Amino acid sequence: MKLRFLGGAREIGRSALLINDALLVDFGSKNATPPQYPIDCDPDAVVVSHGHLDHVGAIPSLLSGDGRPPIHWTPPTRELTMRLARDTLKLHGGTLNCPFTHEELRRVTECSLIHGYREPFEAAGHRVTLFDAGHIPGSAHVLVDDGETRLLYTGDFHTADQRLVSATSDRPDADAVVVESTYADSVHDDRAVVESRFVERARTTLWEGGTVVVPAFAIGRTQELMLVCAAHDIDCYVDGMGTEITEMLRRYPDYLRDPDALQRAASNARVVTGRDGQRRRIADEPTVIITTAGMLSGGPAMTYVPAIAGNPVNSLCFTGHQVEGTPGREILDRGSAELGGRHVQVSATVDAYDFSAHADRDGLRAFLAAYSGATVLVNHGDRAERFAEALRGDGYDADAPAFGETVSV
Repeated sequence: MKLRFLGGAREIGRSALLINDALLVDFGSKNATPPQYPIDCDPDAVVVSHGHLDHVGAIPSLLSGDGRPPIHWTPPTRELTMRLARDTLKLHGGTLNCPFTHEELRRVTECSLIHGYREPFEAAGHRVTLFDAGHIPGSAHVLVDDGETRLLYTGDFHTADQRLVSATSDRPDADAVVVESTYADSVHDDRAVVESRFVERARTTLWEGGTVVVPAFAIGRTQELMLVCAAHDIDCYVDGMGTEITEMLRRYPDYLRDPDALQRAASNARVVTGRDGQRRRIADEPTVIITTAGMLSGGPAMTYVPAIAGNPVNSLCFTGHQVEGTPGREILDRGSAELGGRHVQVSATVDAYDFSAHADRDGLRAFLAAYSGATVLVNHGDRAERFAEALRGDGYDADAPAFGETVSV
């Protein structure tokens, strides 16, 4: 089996793997200036692991010209991809920041084939099976069999339960594994401890009459924080794309850990209609506001954060990794950032809570223990080479392919 790493190699973003010059797994974008995309290719078929931009952001561009490869995915992944693509067109259509057109997005619906977990199907001459990856609703490990070699592409995955989705438990037999390594050099705090810290901060701030602003990624993280608030009887507002994503995910109860809990969480949350006047009024209330964007790169957070920044009684609670160079990271590191074209000094209490949906070092090791005899290829990580070296030290046949490299397994 021949593997070509078109993106996501020794980096986080623009994941793309071409198998036997025919079957493409993922085709994402990388958040940079300008955005970066995988190496161009013309696959016979596409399989998508899950609906995050770094794995699906360039999918419609595969349908330009005469190209019409079938696209295989779970139902939530299909709908999340379409939603993200429409948002990209709305923000960047007609510019270099958008690699596809409205027509190419329309073609995606014509080429879409949906599958459930553990339902084998044929794609570009390969037998493919999707397994629950425990990352976000619809996320999948992708098992590819070409008749000689069985390859497991892990996609993004988590080995611990979240409130929104259960941990991955599938370990299908494989001769080779392409494994993500986002958190290969760190260990997450226990989720119950993280949740307890967040709840304590929220309750303390509310008791003192302050406002809690919670920047959160629209897909997965917003719903997780809604579930946390509902479980602890904390009222909250929800603003941004996360409100639409929540309603969409509720249509796929089979891909949720507890559909009834998400229903209760949705009932507990008050949806913001999107007017800045309403947002400024809400920012003066003793309440919790869950809002996009997770790294303060845009969205309703541009109104909320400046509104609460000057009062030490208020709290700003980050719930996901803040990439270098983003306003969220600048606030964590220096206590200030450029937001909406103006410099904002933050006097509010700033905390970070590790609600990650990825396996950490221990989780990755536990997962790979089932594949001690397999070839392990590490990708989707800033320090993939270091993790591969550590695996080799423990007896694994491991490597971290470079961007554009071709490997035979």
